[in-house]
Amino acid sequence: MTVPVPVTALAASRRRVPLAAGGCLLSLTAFWLAQRAADVSMIDLMVYRAEGETVRAGGDLYALRATDAQLPTTYPPFAALLFTPLTLLDPADMRTLATLGNLLLLIVFVHLSLRLVHGERHARVESVLWVSAVAVWCEPVWTTLRYGQINLLLAVLVLWDLTRRPGHHWAGVGIGVAAAVKLTPALFAALLLLTGAAEAVRRGPWRAAVRHAGVAAVSFAGATALAAAVLPYDSWRFWTRMVFEAGRVGFAEDTANQSLRGVLARLLHTGEPGAPWALAAAAAGALGLAVAVAAALRGERARAVLACAATALLVSPVSWSHHWVWCVPMVLLLGAEAGRRGGRWRWAAAGAASLVFCSYALWWVPHGEGRLELAQNHGQMVLSALYVAAAFAFLLVTAAAVTRSRTSRTV
Repeated sequence: MTVPVPVTALAASRRRVPLAAGGCLLSLTAFWLAQRAADVSMIDLMVYRAEGETVRAGGDLYALRATDAQLPTTYPPFAALLFTPLTLLDPADMRTLATLGNLLLLIVFVHLSLRLVHGERHARVESVLWVSAVAVWCEPVWTTLRYGQINLLLAVLVLWDLTRRPGHHWAGVGIGVAAAVKLTPALFAALLLLTGAAEAVRRGPWRAAVRHAGVAAVSFAGATALAAAVLPYDSWRFWTRMVFEAGRVGFAEDTANQSLRGVLARLLHTGEPGAPWALAAAAAGALGLAVAVAAALRGERARAVLACAATALLVSPVSWSHHWVWCVPMVLLLGAEAGRRGGRWRWAAAGAASLVFCSYALWWVPHGEGRLELAQNHGQMVLSALYVAAAFAFLLVTAAAVTRSRTSRTV
C-alpha cells in the first residue's frame, strides 16, 4: 500500500514541472521583449568590452573613459582580464548572449537561494522555475540585465561556495574569485574567519570555517597575482591609488546608490558625507557581522549568509540598486519563516520586503542630471532610502530570531 504514494507524487511532479517551465519561459520572454521595447543600452557591458579591448591593446586601464557617458574602469585588474573574450564578439551578439546568460544565471541563483533557505530536498525544479519567473521583474534584477551587469555571476559564485557541505575541497574558490573581480564579496570570507575564531574560543568545530576562509584568501591572492603578472602597471595603480577613490564610481548622492553613504549624502545634502559615513559604516559593519556570526554559530546558515550580504551592501561606499540582487534569497527566507511559523508580522515582513524591491519606488524621486538628489525633501529621502531601511530591518529581524533561538535553547 505504500508503493503508490511515491508513484503518485512522481506523476504529479512530472505534470507540475512542464507547467512551471511554461510559466517561467513566458515570463522571461515577456521580460526580454520589455527590455527590447525599452531600448536598454547595456552600458556597463559596453564598458566591460572596452576594458577588454584596452587590455588587449596594452593601454592604460584606469585612464579609460568608455561610452558616451565617459565611464571609467572601477573594478580590479583581474576583472578586465576576464572581460577580454567580449572583444571577440559583435556588440549586438554580445548583448544577446549577455542577456541570455544573465537569465540562466538568475535560475541558478534562485536554485542556490532555495537550497540555502530550505536545503537541497526543497530546491525542487518547479519551485526554482516559478520563483525565477517572478524574481526577474524585481528592480535589482531588471536593472542588472538593463545594464549588462555581473551581479548575478558574483552572487552565484558566492552562494555556490556557501551552500557546499562543510570541508568541501573547492569551497572558498568562488568567494575568492568574486572578491578578485569586485572587492565587496571579501566580507563573506571575513564572516567565515570570524565564525571559525569564535568556534575555536568555544572549542567547537572551527577548522572547516577557517579552511573555507583560507581557500578564499588563497584564491583571491592567486587571481590578483595573475592580474599583476599580466598587468603590472594597472595593478600597481589600482592597489595603491584607485581602490581608495570611491568618487570615481559616481556621485555619492545618486538615487541609485543604495548604501549608507548614499543615504547620508542625500540626507546631509552633500556630495561627500565624510566622517558621518565612516562612523555609521563602522557601526553598521560591526553590528551586521556580529549578527551574522551569531547566526552562524547557531547553525542558521541562511540567516548568517544573508545578514553578511546586507552588511556588505550597507557599508560599501557605492551599492547601486542592481547590486541588491541579494533581495531574492532575503525575501525567500522571510517567506519561508512566515510559512513555517505563521504570524501576521512575519507575513507582513515578507510582503513588505517584496514590495520594496518590486515597486521601483526609489525611482519615484527627482534624479538624473543636475544632481537633483541634493535637494530632496524628507518624503523623497524616505523613498530613496528604502533598500537601506530594508537591510537594517532584515538585520534587526535576524538579530531578534537569533536571540530568541538562544533563549529557547537555554530554557
